Amino acid sequence: MKEWLRSIPAVHELQNQEQFESLLRDNHLDVAQLTKHLKEVLDQIRLLLINEDWNGATPGTNQFIDDVFLLLGRNIKKQYSYTLKKVINATGTILHTNLGRARLSDNAIHHVVETAQNYSNLEYKLNEGERGSRHSHVEALLKEITGAEAAMVVNNNAAAVYLVLRALAENKEVIVSRGQLVEIGGSFRISSIMEESGAILVEVGTTNKTHLYDYEKALNSETAIVMKVHTSNFKVIGFTKSVDTQDLIRLTQASDDVIFFEDLGSGALFDFRKHGIGDEPVVREVIEMGADLVTFSGDKLLGGPQAGIIAGKKKIIDRLKKHQLARVVRVDKMTLAALEGTLIDYARGEHGVHNIPTIRDLLVSIDILDERTKRFVTNLLQGTEHFQAKIFPGTSQVGGGTMPDVQLPTLVISLKHHNLTAEQVGRKLRTEFKPAIVGRIQKDEFIIDLRTVTEEEEQLLLQALLQL
Repeated sequence: MKEWLRSIPAVHELQNQEQFESLLRDNHLDVAQLTKHLKEVLDQIRLLLINEDWNGATPGTNQFIDDVFLLLGRNIKKQYSYTLKKVINATGTILHTNLGRARLSDNAIHHVVETAQNYSNLEYKLNEGERGSRHSHVEALLKEITGAEAAMVVNNNAAAVYLVLRALAENKEVIVSRGQLVEIGGSFRISSIMEESGAILVEVGTTNKTHLYDYEKALNSETAIVMKVHTSNFKVIGFTKSVDTQDLIRLTQASDDVIFFEDLGSGALFDFRKHGIGDEPVVREVIEMGADLVTFSGDKLLGGPQAGIIAGKKKIIDRLKKHQLARVVRVDKMTLAALEGTLIDYARGEHGVHNIPTIRDLLVSIDILDERTKRFVTNLLQGTEHFQAKIFPGTSQVGGGTMPDVQLPTLVISLKHHNLTAEQVGRKLRTEFKPAIVGRIQKDEFIIDLRTVTEEEEQLLLQALLQL
């Protein structure tokens, strides 16, 4: 063992090898950085030798030197590879939180790239030649699409809710139904965020029933906001009662200086109800009812980037824009570019909306899924004898804590490999192919739902399966 450790070449000797020069050129590293990685590899090999876990050549041989540089090359590749990677989502869950939620439209992507590669008029008025506001780039579009008097954008919907409560209700009371004190992903609780904001929570009603008179009894001179939280990520069914938005708006309009604020969560700008999907209220409807403020997410049903959108009365939005926290939670130019590109698709009407992948995936017909699924299975079975495949009816989920009670009819492909378990198939698809492929596992079957797979991705998925 001691002889082996003494036989490991010195760093300066390895630096003179052609492999060292080759790694410098191929990986665009400087000598100091590559030397650092080389020393780490030698330390790694010494530890493996001491623990008798080294499987390479014997130190002191030419093959050992080759093994050192082979390991060094692998380490460098891992070190300088992106950890945020493209994934093919074959789960059928459209707004899959773990896989990044909404995919952007081509229009939004092009606008992001152009904005990222160049200087922009982020806070500059080109006509006037003076400083402008970053809010202006999407505010006009949001006003047109939602019917609001004004709007602003922050970095996510949790930040939007926090800003509203902090700016408008610090040390004042906010009335919320007990049945709407929700918790969403990441342990974000309405009650906790309200406590952090400095607002005073006033719970009314019970978990399953809240009446208008509960709100009426709670109103007093200390009330700043009556808040409604749309139950976009859960449903309470059975013996239940809640108060309609319209009734709460009338209540606050009859009370001096009390704001009605609804957190819509998912943020539907498109009416999915017309297509028999869910019962999500459209933002424009809530604004037209007379809501003072609404907040909603950008990367859920809207189909854009992560963002929190606040829309409503101009005098209130102006207060929010001037609050010190507005700078803390503001968005960058790439988020604004992605959102502007997405909103322009909405502004173009029915034709433009179908350019948005989230909406397109939600509305895809069962006939199209049937045609694609049958073609995929035919091509797979013609190309390999390693799989058994069958097609059967299933359901896709919207995902992202959105429309929890909606099950979209779909057709799924169930695969069984003759030599690999479903877990092994799933692991190989995730770890051995680029892009990685994520599907579902049910019992010992690997399940694919093409609803969330583009036609280009479909071919990559097919080629990967043919190699298993």
